[in-house]
Amino acid sequence: MLLIRGNGGGTTLTGTVYERGENAPSFQGAPDEDAAYVWVCDEFYEVESGGSTTQIDGRDVQIAFESPMPRGFDTREQAISAAKEHLRTQFARVGVPASTVEVEIEKADPAD
Repeated sequence: MLLIRGNGGGTTLTGTVYERGENAPSFQGAPDEDAAYVWVCDEFYEVESGGSTTQIDGRDVQIAFESPMPRGFDTREQAISAAKEHLRTQFARVGVPASTVEVEIEKADPAD
C-alpha cells in the first residue's frame, strides 16, 4: 500500500494506492477486483456556503467533499501518475496552483 500525499496551500490531502495482492475497498463503485493497482482518494471543491471550513493559503475556504472515486490500473506507474494528477487537480479546485503542490509517496504496511 502506498500513501500518496499532496501538500499545498498549507494543507494536505492523502490518498491510497492498493498494490497487487492487497485488499482494496469493495464498496459500491469500486473498480473490478482484478485491477492490479487501485487508487482511492477524496474529491473536494469550494462552495459558497455549507461544507467544512478549511484554512488554505491563509484564507478560510468552504469545501464540500464528494464520495471517493476508486480507479483501477494495470501498472504501479499508471496508478502513481494518476494519483499525482488527482491530488494536483483537487488543490487547483480550491485555488492552489497545481505547480505548487508537492507530492510525497510513502510505503505503508496494510496491517497497520
